[in-house]
Amino acid sequence: MGNKMTFVATGDSFITRRLPSASSESFRSLTKLIGQAEFRFTNLEVTTHRQEGFPFAFSGGTWAMAKPEVLADLQAYGFNITAWANNHTMDYAYGGLEATRKYLDQYGIAHAGVGSNLAEASQPVYLDCPSGRVALIAATSTFHESWIAGEQRPDMPGRPGVNPLRYDTTYYLPQDDFAHLDRISQTIPINATFNLDVKEGFAVPGDGTTIRFGTHRFAVGTEATCTTTPIEADKRRILRSIAEARRQADYVIVSIHSHEMEGENKARAASFFESMARACIDGGADAVIGHGPHILRGIEIYRNRPIFYSLGNFIFQNETVSRLPADFYEKYSLGHESTVADAFDTRTDHNQKGLGVNPYVWESVIPYWRMEEGQLRELFLYPIELGFGTPRYQRGWPSLSQQPKIIEHLQRLSAPYGTRIELDGFIGRVQIEE
Repeated sequence: MGNKMTFVATGDSFITRRLPSASSESFRSLTKLIGQAEFRFTNLEVTTHRQEGFPFAFSGGTWAMAKPEVLADLQAYGFNITAWANNHTMDYAYGGLEATRKYLDQYGIAHAGVGSNLAEASQPVYLDCPSGRVALIAATSTFHESWIAGEQRPDMPGRPGVNPLRYDTTYYLPQDDFAHLDRISQTIPINATFNLDVKEGFAVPGDGTTIRFGTHRFAVGTEATCTTTPIEADKRRILRSIAEARRQADYVIVSIHSHEMEGENKARAASFFESMARACIDGGADAVIGHGPHILRGIEIYRNRPIFYSLGNFIFQNETVSRLPADFYEKYSLGHESTVADAFDTRTDHNQKGLGVNPYVWESVIPYWRMEEGQLRELFLYPIELGFGTPRYQRGWPSLSQQPKIIEHLQRLSAPYGTRIELDGFIGRVQIEE
């Protein structure tokens, strides 16, 4: 185990514009902060290419494409490693995936979570730092099912895609409600296609303890509730990667992109993410970095290791992409004469709804932490703001904030995990148990 290592991490970098100035005070203060660490991470949530790919039929919400030169801007901030397994990885199909990988390699940015097959997508990526070696393993729970990287066989190549963290959802109902739903499922043909697929061998029947209602699974419980659990095959594969990295590096970091939430509370991670994050720590990871919902979630210190359930946004420019496919316009009943500006005006009802009017989307933190001999010694939280209330073509760039409300908000989010955050001016300091 290396004696000492310092880390900085951010959430999503949805970057679609070039950095306007490298001499501004906000940029220089951020690069100074990021540059203090040896491991400097961000999540790349755009594809970077010159239309080498065509738009996929499904996107992560906005077909995310930026010029490859934005990678130089991320490097200018100081980032030296990234994850890019997320709900935008294949917005531009396999051409966009391959081009993004090509440009990441050309710019010399270490990247994890995507590959030409499942083994490559799930393997650790290593970053050699002056104080030691750090491994990064990246996965996503939010994706279209066709984006999963395929496993290679001796007689068949794999398929490019993302390292998946899938999960099972079970809805529980009291006995009377369960029986009523069972009667309904047998009265209407909601399961007809699945039942026929089972008879013809194209689907696998359940274990008899639950009933199927369309695409949902129900079981008997004491009350109406819902649970989510990681799919065992994905959990085992990720834990194998951690075990491999544990023997090949001084520190192991796991990145998980996850939009899923607990009930309707977007600020609380789904239960499968919480259990998987703790399993990663139990399996040898030194930190879990979550991102995806574009807002902050709580921090848990588990076995003296940090779990960031979501670090929100670092750069968020989802409404300044230069082009959108016909699918986007058709969704909002817009024709060929419409422009990108028309599309975003329509989607947001002229900035009256959506992510642009949610203030929590436009504030986050950058954690800086230090580990020695595998133990967390200190963890500082630096608040940032991204320009809430400004026009969409201006907002999205980060700057350090002196607003204590950001750390105070994170204190409330982290309290259910037993995490105590002290406010020192506008900076947060997590109390570490000795």
